[in-house]
Amino acid sequence: MRITELFTSGHPFPSLEIVPPPSGITQRELLDSIGPLMEFEPRYINVTTHRDEIQYTPLPDGSFRREVVRNRVSPVAVCACIQAHFPVEVVPHIICSGHSAREIEWQLQDFRFMGIENVMALRGDSLTGEKRFTPEADGYSHASELVGAIREQGGFCVGVGAYPEKHFEAANLETDIEFLKAKVDAGADYVITQMFFDNRVFYRFVDKCREAGITVPIIPGLKPLTTARQVEMLPEAFSIDIPRELTQAVREAADPEAVRRTGIDWCIAQCRDLLAHQVPAIHFYTMGKSKNVAEVLRATF
Repeated sequence: MRITELFTSGHPFPSLEIVPPPSGITQRELLDSIGPLMEFEPRYINVTTHRDEIQYTPLPDGSFRREVVRNRVSPVAVCACIQAHFPVEVVPHIICSGHSAREIEWQLQDFRFMGIENVMALRGDSLTGEKRFTPEADGYSHASELVGAIREQGGFCVGVGAYPEKHFEAANLETDIEFLKAKVDAGADYVITQMFFDNRVFYRFVDKCREAGITVPIIPGLKPLTTARQVEMLPEAFSIDIPRELTQAVREAADPEAVRRTGIDWCIAQCRDLLAHQVPAIHFYTMGKSKNVAEVLRATF
């Protein structure tokens, strides 16, 4: 089923995002990490993908051997595993970074063969140490180009990402929304936002998107904060703000369990407020922490 069809039910639902596990994990371990969340009936699961890293190994003659490093189970294998065991749509990520146009076409052929109808189109990250994104010689520079290529092939419902607090490379939020509109104009069917911790940021972003002529569904993305270190790590990794009230509550928490409880309660409050504002769905970034997300879902769905 196409994701956009799910939004027409009038009943808000949760969706999930998982990262392919490290190589060496068993299929059973992967399923056990997802299983506790299935009682809440998520309608789809996004499966992320990341470009392969490049490692240069020094040789005796002073030259270097270039090697591709892949430390995780492939997204295709993860999608197939989920499809075989759970009644839920899978949405693999397709990224520009590290892939030529032909390689992306092959990926889409594989997903079509698997009966997958939905993909998430993203530019992807730069290589470690690379200041600005550099596409492959025969690849795509922007997610809007990728969306257009997927739409040209046909057969897929296409989601794209957005940044309520703007992408770190964008000059300002208005310019970033122009880039988002380019993705929608290229054929994107819906939008999922990066995580945020202040719902006012999301509502302001949606209003600006509507003013810019973006009419497709915009789905809020959330993650419960669970450790004190995330107060520093998440803003650094994702260029997001964490409200002062939340950071102060984390600092005053007596122990790690109190920190976890603070983050979960904050996320529950966010969810309840979003549902009161009639969002069509809420997307949860699990990041391998199914227990924390399950507690939020149990209190809200």
